[in-house]
Parts: sequence; C-alpha cells; structure tokens
Amino acid sequence: MSLGYAEKLSFIEDVGNVGMTEHFDPSTILREKIEQLAIMIKKSKHLVVFTGAGISTSCGIPDFRGPKGIWTLQREGKALPEASLPFHRAVPSLTHMSLVELEKAGILKFVISQNVDGLHLRSGIPREKLSELHGNSFMETCPSCGAEYFRDFEVETIGLKETSRRCSDAKCGARLKDTVLDWEDALPPKEMNPAEKHCKQADIVLCLGTSLQITPACNLPLKALRGGGKVVIVNLQVCLPFFSPNHLLCVNEVVDPITLSFNNIRNNI
Repeated sequence: MSLGYAEKLSFIEDVGNVGMTEHFDPSTILREKIEQLAIMIKKSKHLVVFTGAGISTSCGIPDFRGPKGIWTLQREGKALPEASLPFHRAVPSLTHMSLVELEKAGILKFVISQNVDGLHLRSGIPREKLSELHGNSFMETCPSCGAEYFRDFEVETIGLKETSRRCSDAKCGARLKDTVLDWEDALPPKEMNPAEKHCKQADIVLCLGTSLQITPACNLPLKALRGGGKVVIVNLQVCLPFFSPNHLLCVNEVVDPITLSFNNIRNNI
C-alpha cells in the first residue's frame, strides 16, 4: 500500500490485530486445497472475488498487518517499510492478471477490493464489475455530474476532499474530489450497494490477501453464506472463527501461486 496514503490517514489508536503469525500449508495439503478450489470455481455460477493488500505485496507495495506491515512496524515503534518503487509505477501482479482472465472467460462476475492502489483498473477489470470500497488513490470524481477521472498520478488528498482540478465537462465545471476514505468516512453507496448485491448472489466469495478485519467491508462475504454460498480465504493468517468449516476453505499460502492455477481452470472449461 502507498506509504503516502498511510501517512495521510487520521491517527487512531486501535487498528485491530497486527503482526499476526503467518502460516503456510504443507505442500501435500496445499495441492489438495488447490484441487478442491479448482473444482469449486469450475462449478461456480456466480464467483465474486474480494481482495486485500496481500495481492499487491508482490508489486512492491507494503501491506498493513503482516510481520513487516506498515501498522505492525508503527505499533513496534520501528521505521516504516520502504516501497520498492514509486506508487504510480507499480504494475498489476500475477494475481491481478489471473483475475482479468477469469473475467474475460465469463467465470468471474464481480471484484470487490479494499485496496486503493488502482491496480484492478490498470489490469483491465471493467469499472462496472468492480467496487473499490475504500476508494482509489488515482481517481477523482465530480460530485455534481458523477464523472470519474482515472489519473496517472496519485491524487494529493484523501478523505473525499476537494482537489485542485475541475470537471472537464463544459456544462459542469465543478471542483473535483478525491475518492479515498479516511477512518471516519462511511463506505459510499455507489461502491457498497453492488458489492452487497453480488455477495448475496454469490455461490463462492474468494477472498485473496485479506485478514478480513476492517468493518464493515469484512462482513460482505458473510452475505454469501446466507444464500448457501461458500467462502474461500487465501491468506497467510489463521482464518476467522466465525466461519463454519462446512462453508469455508482456508488456504494458507501467498496469493500469486494459487491464482496461477486459475489458468488451468480457464483452459479446461
């Protein structure tokens, strides 16, 4: 995640659990889980993917809660991690591109992201099939006509504030605002409503690179369970206890190797 974004956030004392121990499934168990996941995805009629910071760490963007995450190091009083490249130069990961291929194949119906790095849009996920719950550091929006502007630079503010630019529509010209939420900002209905709708329809919500701790976003996958759907979590932390084992597959592994297997799923359909 952008260090600039993290530094712009208002300070709060409690950011939840950080520095959690990472777990890796043994190779034999991992293979079994990948095969199980492949079967689930092939049978899926309405696959929804829910993403967190863990899908962008391979892009050179630090996460928040990992052993070397931004909030972990802040709590320990240590220096913040350095991004391996400027935020605007980060390129989509293998996971981002695998999701694009699943969407093109008609398998993936919708993506919900907690990330503000803009990499889903850069990768090619259609805007109408994407909810960016916490905003996009490269997006400005017009509060008057609703026009969106996806920039090649990081917008200078967060917290839904006015920026220095105006809407380019000659009939409008209103001052633009950033789209990134601060702690006190509510999730925008424009993003939350379709995310909730698709989770209710989903037979699988595949959670990638998230520990599901930020509310209310983390409650979205639960909506699939009420309709008989299942939740799959691919992450390095222990899965949350409120999921029933009958409705959950938890894969403890970094995300990219798992999503690479999606190519075989697509090719065999």
